[in-house]
Amino acid sequence: MILKQFYLPCLAHASYVIGDEGTGAAAVVDPQRDTDQYIAFAAENALHIEHVFLTHLHADFVAGHLELRDRVGAKIYLGAAAKAAYAFTPLHDGVLLEFGRVRLKVLETPGHTPESISIVVYDLGASDAQPHAVLTGDTLFIGDVGRPDLRAALGWSANQLGGMLFDSLHGKLLALPDACLVYPAHGAGSLCGKALSKETVSTLGNQRQFNYALQPMSKEEFIQVVTADQPDAPAYFNYDALLNSEERLTLDEALAREMNPLTLDEVLRLQASGAQILDTRDAGEFASAHLAGSINIGLGGQYATWVGTVLDQKHPIVIVADPGRENESAVRLGRIGFDHVAGFLKDGLHSLESRPELVAFTERLSAQYAAELLASSQPPLAVDIRAPRERDQKYIAGSLSVPLSHLMENLQKLPKDRPLLVYCAGGYRSSIAASLLQRSGFDSVGEIAGGIAGWEAAKMPVQTAARTL
Repeated sequence: MILKQFYLPCLAHASYVIGDEGTGAAAVVDPQRDTDQYIAFAAENALHIEHVFLTHLHADFVAGHLELRDRVGAKIYLGAAAKAAYAFTPLHDGVLLEFGRVRLKVLETPGHTPESISIVVYDLGASDAQPHAVLTGDTLFIGDVGRPDLRAALGWSANQLGGMLFDSLHGKLLALPDACLVYPAHGAGSLCGKALSKETVSTLGNQRQFNYALQPMSKEEFIQVVTADQPDAPAYFNYDALLNSEERLTLDEALAREMNPLTLDEVLRLQASGAQILDTRDAGEFASAHLAGSINIGLGGQYATWVGTVLDQKHPIVIVADPGRENESAVRLGRIGFDHVAGFLKDGLHSLESRPELVAFTERLSAQYAAELLASSQPPLAVDIRAPRERDQKYIAGSLSVPLSHLMENLQKLPKDRPLLVYCAGGYRSSIAASLLQRSGFDSVGEIAGGIAGWEAAKMPVQTAARTL
């Protein structure tokens, strides 16, 4: 048996290929939308992908089940409670699928979503009684469990799904042996939970001992614990969950429509009619020079998540990228179903060399200089755009907390007659925030280079939030 994990750091997403070397049959579980790596791996190992499973209708990315169906003829499987516009095989509790020495047993484990399943994997060459692993989707993570509050738009309350999650964990997953490996669909950085580990595999015994949500407690206590302090869910989550249930364009079809080189004049016309100009270059490069009115979300960070948080599906997107990275920029948008790309600026920023009046800049101040300005008689307003839990640990005295995920709805809290000095943890998110503020008409916006990490490295003082006992 072959069991291979594929991990996509920018979305903290894990997917899997399970194959039988004897028959060459293989299944893919929770694939990302760009599926070349699974097909290449199958070819390298003399496998043919016959099955594709979704453990649930994911909210944070668009899965590649339709791509694998269309490219290699894979059959799609979903939990029996799922509803979808394409043909799929519904999987009830206890259903078995065997190919060669591989046995897959389905457990219906609702809670994160109503249709969630887990897949118990048996290597029949080793044992037909003891499971080798369980692919838990977003029901059980390493160090956490799936949040139960993402289906409110479909009429499911967090308390309802939280109770189902408790039953799934205690009635199904915790009945498996301690030695059973646990392979989840997400790791640290995912917004599908609140305390996910950086580890991407564990054992059930380890999770039974150390996972906070699996400790002895009543169902009511469990619901209270797992529904508290969940991070904000980006607006695109509902969009992606719905898209995963629909028949849609494949990624290749979307890219064929989108990868249009646009002249500067064409980009300006699109911008004037409401298009979102997305600059995917590094924050430092963006600060040095960019097309006025563009939004910087660099490929070097959690690009897709922040695109889905601050951009919308109503207005077309025009990509500005380092030459040669336009396709990567569009593919990673496609991973969250943002298929409304109108094209990309031909030759990137080089197109602006003869139009200096269109070029804007963002000042990035050293921590020392920022501290001097903040201590002056007419200081700028420091704006902390980190999440509340980050600010609770430490912050720059006198700064105003406006989390990036809520920045656009709180612009009225910010003065336009006073310079703004934005900071985050290290400089990635502050560039996003500064570009959004400039686009919204704030004329004097700067950043603290290196964020609060740079501030501390320069030995500048930080405040810590007072804790009440």
